Amino acid sequence: MQTRKLGTTGLDVSLICLGTMTYGSQNTEAEAHAQLDYAIDHGVNFVDTAEAYPVTPFHNDTIGRTEEYIGTWLAQPGKREKVTLATKVAGPARDMVRKFRGGDNKLDRRNILSAIDGSLARLRTDHIDLYQVHWPERHVPMFGARGLAQVEDREDLTPLEETLDTLGELVKAGKVRHIGVSNETAWGVGEYLRLSRDKGLPRVASIQNAYNLVNRLFEGSLAEVALRENVPLLAYSPLAAGNLTGKYLGGVIPPGSRRDVANQFTRYDTLNANAAIARYVAIAHAFGLDPATLALAYVNSRPFVAANIIGATTPEQLALAVASADVTLPPEALAAIEAVHAVLPDPCP
Repeated sequence: MQTRKLGTTGLDVSLICLGTMTYGSQNTEAEAHAQLDYAIDHGVNFVDTAEAYPVTPFHNDTIGRTEEYIGTWLAQPGKREKVTLATKVAGPARDMVRKFRGGDNKLDRRNILSAIDGSLARLRTDHIDLYQVHWPERHVPMFGARGLAQVEDREDLTPLEETLDTLGELVKAGKVRHIGVSNETAWGVGEYLRLSRDKGLPRVASIQNAYNLVNRLFEGSLAEVALRENVPLLAYSPLAAGNLTGKYLGGVIPPGSRRDVANQFTRYDTLNANAAIARYVAIAHAFGLDPATLALAYVNSRPFVAANIIGATTPEQLALAVASADVTLPPEALAAIEAVHAVLPDPCP
């Protein structure tokens, strides 16, 4: 398994990162443990989760269960030292994780301190290697939204300096080794970096945003930030929530699939989505590849990507995703992908 540097942290993380947001809903605890064992046995050393998981579907009664399942695996002898462990603190933007912190979920000191202690307890560990802000407290376009017409004027908005200062407390206390952001904008990453320089606070190590063949918005201003500032992308949803496998084309919804069990995911149900996906599937077949392999190998090939966060509900899906790290797309396939992107760019932001 190829490894890449996680920004300026000094950590070498596997190109394939095991995503876990189905654990506790679509995957049982035994299945979660089997996935973790398979991934580690095949060179994966990077595991990503969040306090809000599972979200397939999201339900108040299952919040935190994913971390609990990972925690029972980590508690086994010799497991913890084998992984770089990443989790996230949720902001208030989607009204999640209420039962953990009294309802407001702001990214202020009180909430972050409460969140980290909850995650550490569920994960059964004394430290998190990469602690990420799951999404900003301020209003920004994310989860399928496009554009920003105005900046909200809210007196209750937690200053980024307070968020970063609190994350710095966690680093000093040894509860967190490195910090990252997720679902962020170029302005947000830049502001975190400025505060780090000006205030002597921890430096953001990574950006976890959606990136796939039907959503390449990261390639705009964020890619330049990632490359010039050495704050690489941890790409989530590389298969566009399974859509790039082609299994949903023609309106088919397989039983047990994400569209079947978590119909809140409308991000990839947009104008031109199916037209673009069908073309990418055709490219894969023309080059003798599984459509999922084409989509994953494309993400793997990007120079601003440190890790590709894959998710799976079956052993077969996991094996294919892990194997994608060994696939190099030929120039002709890359050219065909660019030809589709030129005609149908980013249908699923």
